[in-house]
Amino acid sequence: MMILIGAGILLVSLCILITYISYREVFYAVPRPDEDAHILPGGEQYKKSVDRMHALIDEMERLPYELLFIQAWDGTRLVGRYYHVQDKAPFQIQFHGYRGAALRDFCGGNKLAREMGHNTIVVDERAHGRSTSRTITFGIKERRDCLSWVSYVCEHFGSDTPIFLSGVSMGAAAVLMASNLDLPANVMGIIADCPYSSPAAIIEKVCRDRGLPPAVLMPFIRLGARCFGHFNLDEATAVDAVRRTRIPILLIHGEDDRFVPCRMSQEIWSACGGPRTLKTFPGAGHGLSYMVDTKRYERLVKQFVEECMQRQRLAKGKVFSPK
Repeated sequence: MMILIGAGILLVSLCILITYISYREVFYAVPRPDEDAHILPGGEQYKKSVDRMHALIDEMERLPYELLFIQAWDGTRLVGRYYHVQDKAPFQIQFHGYRGAALRDFCGGNKLAREMGHNTIVVDERAHGRSTSRTITFGIKERRDCLSWVSYVCEHFGSDTPIFLSGVSMGAAAVLMASNLDLPANVMGIIADCPYSSPAAIIEKVCRDRGLPPAVLMPFIRLGARCFGHFNLDEATAVDAVRRTRIPILLIHGEDDRFVPCRMSQEIWSACGGPRTLKTFPGAGHGLSYMVDTKRYERLVKQFVEECMQRQRLAKGKVFSPK
C-alpha cells in the first residue's frame, strides 16, 4: 500500500514539474527595459534585410517620442512610445510579436505610418520591454490590453480620433482577437501582419518543428497556463473573433514564413464576417513582407486605410444626410 502511495506522490510530483517547466518554456518572460532592438533573429531569411533594419531602428531611436504609461484592465503597467506627427491625425497603435521588441518589429511599419501622417503608439506588450507582468499569454490577455490602449487614445485625443490597430505575429493575433471586444466606432480597421489562427495552433506547430509530440505536451502546456499563468489558452482565437466583427481587416503574410504558416492567415480570412483583404508576399519570411517588397506593402496599407476612412465618411453621410 505504501509503495502505491509513494508511486502516486511521485507521479503527481512529476506531472507538476512537467507542467511548471512547460509554463517556463512557453509563457514565462522577464521584461527587459534596456533590451537592444538591434538584436535581430538569426537565420538566412533575415540576412538580406539586416543593414536596412538597423538603419530603420536607428531612425526610430533618433526621433523624439513621449513615453506613455497606462494601467491595463488587470492592473498591469503597460508602456508605449508615442510618436507625434501632427495634431488631429489618425492614430496607429502597434503591437509587436512573441518575445519581440517594439522598435525592431515595427521599424518599417512605423516609418510607413509616419509617412502617412499618422500619430503612433508603439507598445511594449505585457512581459516585454518596460511593461510589467512575467507571463506572455499569446494574445489572450494582450487582446484586452488593446482595448486599454484604445481607451487611452479616446480619452486623451478625442473619441472621434480615427484609430487603426496594427500588429505583427503575436501582436497581429492579439489585435484580431480584440476585434470582437467592445471597441468604439472610431476604430476604423485592423492591419495584421503574419498572425496565427489560435494560440494553441501555433504552439502545436512549434512543438512539431522541434520534434516534440503535441498530443503529449499540450495538456501540460494548457495546465501550466492555468496554474501558473492564470489564463485559459483556449479562451479566444483569431478565427473565432473575426467571425463576430464588422471591423475591416487587412491580412498580410509572407509566403515563405517558416514560423507562422501562411495558411493561418488564409484560415482567418475565410472566417472573417466583415470586410477583409488578404495579400501574400512571395519569398517573404516571418514578418519580412515590408522588407521584401516595400513599395507594394506601402501601397496596400495606404489603400486599405483610405478605403476604411472613405467607408466611415460614407457612413456619416448616411447618418446625417437631410431627408
